[in-house]
Amino acid sequence: MKTPVLGVLGGSGIYDIPGLAKTAWRRVESPFGAPSDDLLFGELDGQSIVFLPRHGRGHKIPPSELNFRANIDALKRAGVTEIISLSAVGSLREDLAPGAFVIVDQFIDRTFARRKSFFESGLAAHVSMAHPVCARLGDALQSAAADLALPMVRGGTYMVMEGPQFSTKAESELYRAWGCHVIGMTNMPEAKLAREAEMCYATVAMVTDYDCWHDDHDHVTVEQVVKVLLANADRARAVIKQVAPKLRDRAGPCAGGCHRALDNALITAPEARDPTVAARLDAVAGRVLGD
Repeated sequence: MKTPVLGVLGGSGIYDIPGLAKTAWRRVESPFGAPSDDLLFGELDGQSIVFLPRHGRGHKIPPSELNFRANIDALKRAGVTEIISLSAVGSLREDLAPGAFVIVDQFIDRTFARRKSFFESGLAAHVSMAHPVCARLGDALQSAAADLALPMVRGGTYMVMEGPQFSTKAESELYRAWGCHVIGMTNMPEAKLAREAEMCYATVAMVTDYDCWHDDHDHVTVEQVVKVLLANADRARAVIKQVAPKLRDRAGPCAGGCHRALDNALITAPEARDPTVAARLDAVAGRVLGD
């Protein structure tokens, strides 16, 4: 099993990680196109880190135009074995006020304009998404938050909408009725692709607003979101610095099966597989394709 390498996907307001040692920004090419930005390589307390600003430095790319496949493939090619996603979200619960952090454990995917799989005609595969995040990473994040005396809620459902517009009030009330806790625009198909690429994945959802359902609060605006997310960004970076050494000494593959998600996923017979499609999957699925 490869030495653990922690990948960090920085959401809105998080475009770098100060304090890394041995840093270098490097371009990583992907057969799925261009990732959002160069990748920042570095170390924290002996733990190798690869950071990718999800929207690019300066926040240039809106959610629906993110090349999720290139981002995950580039992280895999960079050696990443576990991913922590930092994501700004709206709250759908009274008890999750702006500034709250949530380690989510479930998603509802309502996106519709995105490529959601590395696999396609010529090489089909089906991975399980019953438990879409890695419990081991969640445990480490919870421990890091406790060390920092940072309130962090463990567990919750993240509703992923297409965007880039915010919700209507009717939509917001619908998602609340479904039992969702937070709403955002970026963690799907990101989590699905991380599973296909056999990487552990966990999300720290950082609440910036109450979406538009809360009658006692103004409807969400960009100015409101930016004010809170900038305050959240420093705390998120502190969590990453605290969690990095906790992940350094993992022994063997993830016990939850994240690193072996493709063991029984490929359904296309070997003799029927399109070699062009297989070639693009050298990083994502090379372990099971025999490369």
